[in-house]
Amino acid sequence: MDPVATPNAAPPSSLSLSVLAPGRAATVVAVGSPGAALSALEQRLLELGFVSGERVEVLAEARPGRDPFVVRVGSTTLALRRREVESVWVEP
Repeated sequence: MDPVATPNAAPPSSLSLSVLAPGRAATVVAVGSPGAALSALEQRLLELGFVSGERVEVLAEARPGRDPFVVRVGSTTLALRRREVESVWVEP
């Protein structure tokens, strides 16, 4: 699978990781914005394991403001700002 595919190449049921609620799991389908080169942050997300086909789960989110939130990708647990994962596209 292509880890740098754009959301246009993803199934219509894909959504941004930033909108998943705690306790929800999904599969990464793409990282990046349609028609744009990967930013340094998007490249770093790929290096951290947000590659196509990888399972990701939102474990918790801070209150108030819902930021940062805790995600598990593969066997790695990370605390990320919501804006940092807006370009990670997942399929529930």
